This record gives sequence, structure tokens and C-alpha cells, in this order.
Amino acid sequence: MKTLKNHTLIYDNECPMCNIYSKGFIKSGMLDENGREAFTGLSLKNKNLIDFNRAKNEIALVDHKNNKVIYGLDSLLLIIGNSFPPLEKIGRIQPLYWFFKKLYSFVSYNRKQIIPSMKDQSEEACVPDFNLKYRVAYISFVLIFSGYILSLFSIKSGLGLTQNFWREVAICIGQIIWQTMFLKAYLKDKLWNYLGNMMTVSLIGTLLLIPALFFNLSSAFLIIYFGIVVFVMLLGHMRRCRILKLNFLPTFSWMIFRMTVIIVLILLK
Repeated sequence: MKTLKNHTLIYDNECPMCNIYSKGFIKSGMLDENGREAFTGLSLKNKNLIDFNRAKNEIALVDHKNNKVIYGLDSLLLIIGNSFPPLEKIGRIQPLYWFFKKLYSFVSYNRKQIIPSMKDQSEEACVPDFNLKYRVAYISFVLIFSGYILSLFSIKSGLGLTQNFWREVAICIGQIIWQTMFLKAYLKDKLWNYLGNMMTVSLIGTLLLIPALFFNLSSAFLIIYFGIVVFVMLLGHMRRCRILKLNFLPTFSWMIFRMTVIIVLILLK
């Protein structure tokens, strides 16, 4: 690999995704041994160079030779392009560049909802600004993806349900409306952060159901497996509520809705 020298990548050390790929740049030789620096441990020189608020939203790459900073997708393309010039050229072709830039923002603005940290509440934390457009896009993505997978799983679940994408989407939307109405006064300015985390719990549950789609399993086993997945989701929901410094009320409300839906589906089958 061709090493990009005299550059430092300022990464979010509380974000596992950021930690993995920035460390990968070092191990692969695309950046030198001192080619990354944690956002929470910024040197005075780099702190004076970067736009502190912008660096929370878009990863910053400091060019020490020219004393300038590159942000977001452009910083990643520069690192990758230094070792693989054709990939950078491809990445800068419109509309690919537009797509990758939107994808980068989609992940970056929702990364604390995808993988939160106990340290996200501190003032020094690298927490991105709230962006309504990308939060709604993330919630919509989970709605569609979960609705599709759950509609496939419902056929094999042993509950006598038919495949119905819109039924599953309606249940997911109902969960959002229920939690919003029940908890709006309690959550206040944490509402969108909570909804993002709640949808990640749904996404995790959906991903855990996918393996069951590829095997011919008994109805009894699938019901037990589904129960295990719901329990994992419950633990995940409780953990994320602790990170957001919320009490048991959101989890209690979440459980009531889930149990009500299951009972109604069984009665209506």
C-alpha cells in the first residue's frame, strides 16, 4: 500500500465503525502509524485547524503539509485514492459521488442511534448534529426492511399468519405512533434519539430472524426462536434506555405494544 504521509485522520473513538475502518487504514499501511487521532484526545494544533462542529458530522483529515482540512467522503476518497487511484476516480463520477455522499451522511448522522455509547452525553463526545431528513430516512429504511423480512417470517412462524408486507409495516408504524404519543411528554428533546435507537432494536431483531428463513424448521422451534429474538430485543431496548438516561417507562410501553400485537394477531388469524 502507498502510505499517505503528513496526514492525520480525526476519528470518533466512541464509534466502533469509525474505530475499525480508521485502524484498518493504519494496519494496511494507507496511513502511517501516527495517521489517526481520537476526537476526544485532540492535540492543540489539530484542534485549532479543524472546524470542531463540522468534524462531529464529517470525519476530518488534516493535511499538515498544506495546513488544510478535508472532510467526510472527500477525506476517505483521498486516503483510498492514494493507494488505489482508479477507485477514487470512480468514486468521484457523478452520480456515484452524489450517492456515496448521501450514504455517508445517512450513516454518519445516525451512527449514535446505530451504535450508541455511554459517553455520548459528555460535552467532549463526537456526537453529530440532529438531522431530521436523515433520521426519517433511517426510520423509513428500517420500516421497509423489517416489514419485508417479517412478512416472509410470518409464513413459517407457526402462528398461522399469511405473508403481508403492509401488515408488518403498519405494526412498525403503530409502534412509533404508540411510543410517541405515550412518551412525548417524558422524552421531550430525546424523542428522536429514542426513536432512532428503538428502530435499531427492530433492525437487530429483523437481522436475527433472517437465518431462520433459509432452513426448514419446525413450527415449535420457530416459535421458541422468535421468543428468544424478542428477548434479545428487550435487553437491547433496556440497554439503550440506560445509555439515554431513561427509566423503565419506555421499555414498559414497548412491551405492552408488542404483547398486544401478538395477542391480536393470534385472535384474528
